[in-house]
Amino acid sequence: MGNAQTVINIAKAEVGYHEGRSNGHWNNWQKYSPAVPGLEWSQNQAWCATFVSWCAMKAGLSGLYPRTASCSTAVDWFKSRNRWSAYPAVGAMVLFGAGGGTHTGIVYAYDSTYVYTIEGNTNDSGSAEGDGVYLKKRERRSSYVYGYGYPAFAEGIDSADPAWKSSKDQGDNTPFPGRQAFRLGQSHPAVTVLGKRLVAHDFGRFYSEGPGPRFTEADRKATEAFQRAQGWSGSDADGYPGPSTWARLTAPAGR
Repeated sequence: MGNAQTVINIAKAEVGYHEGRSNGHWNNWQKYSPAVPGLEWSQNQAWCATFVSWCAMKAGLSGLYPRTASCSTAVDWFKSRNRWSAYPAVGAMVLFGAGGGTHTGIVYAYDSTYVYTIEGNTNDSGSAEGDGVYLKKRERRSSYVYGYGYPAFAEGIDSADPAWKSSKDQGDNTPFPGRQAFRLGQSHPAVTVLGKRLVAHDFGRFYSEGPGPRFTEADRKATEAFQRAQGWSGSDADGYPGPSTWARLTAPAGR
């Protein structure tokens, strides 16, 4: 499992956690501040950035994200390391609001229209008062999205940024293994290649973990979505790769 997926899995496991309440209101009391050395002081303060710091610490990857309770400090931290982009990336720290100083979260997937995130100190009601950890879906081109900090993952980064992508994604020259490699529940090395290429082409949102060597319903759904995005339908978009699907998937991903 790569660095990015490790952080994402830890963050997703926190979805549903809620801060404390007092006098009829959420009060920003939560478990993350006292658990992160140096951020104990931030208890009862806005904790979205602290949540990201906690996830990085639990993953053993504290050096890849800023340890801070401040969204503005996080922006400066990534920019000073030349790891800032206007485009999403899997595992990136997304910053929201004017100058990126309003709110933050961790990107777990993206496509051409949306960015999918795990965020602390937010809600699903639209209220200005955050209350817990949620999965969110936001429009990539919303003016609320300021930008993204890119952690220096050991495996590289799956980014929508053409400047980063051009140097990372050269496609894959693995030959098509035949349809027999892609049967639900069956394992084959080509299935891992399939999953990685689907992620490279912006269809990683279908995976809660992986991709891996066993062909799962997540692989099938991601493949079907990719096929439909090519304008195919019927048996040409059944979620099982054929030679044409394989050829397009293994070509360098363009965004």
